Amino acid sequence: MVLNLVIVQRIVFGLIVWVIALTVLLIQTMLHYRKLTKNITKKDLKSVLSEILNNVNLNQKQLEKLDSALTDARNSMKTHIQKIGFVRFNPFPQTGGDQSFCLALLDEKNSGFVLSSLHSRDITRFYAKTVKNGKGDGYDLSKEEGQAVSRAK
Repeated sequence: MVLNLVIVQRIVFGLIVWVIALTVLLIQTMLHYRKLTKNITKKDLKSVLSEILNNVNLNQKQLEKLDSALTDARNSMKTHIQKIGFVRFNPFPQTGGDQSFCLALLDEKNSGFVLSSLHSRDITRFYAKTVKNGKGDGYDLSKEEGQAVSRAK
């Protein structure tokens, strides 16, 4: 009789633990369902899933628009100034310091222009030359202008 009482107590204890576990699982499921159906007036699974699918489709369309805009921006950036090279030099030995310079401003395809400044005692002159594919377009580049183009990264 004592042995049967111990077995019965263990079975009852196991059933109580089982009921508690099922209660916790049921409460979690109900909270999750309420979270899914929070802003939906008709609380059935079909309307919940329809709303989720509508949101997914809307997000997909927005992602496609963003991807298209990003592609357009990348294509547009190819012609923007992306590389800068700068060289200081002294073209005339009688003047002091490296007051003259060459500034290369290039795009992705190494096209753009070189701005050169020649400084002497009396005057400073500026010259601009176009660059296409890393070489002078219409005019040959000086040694310093070529260095500025090659330093442009």
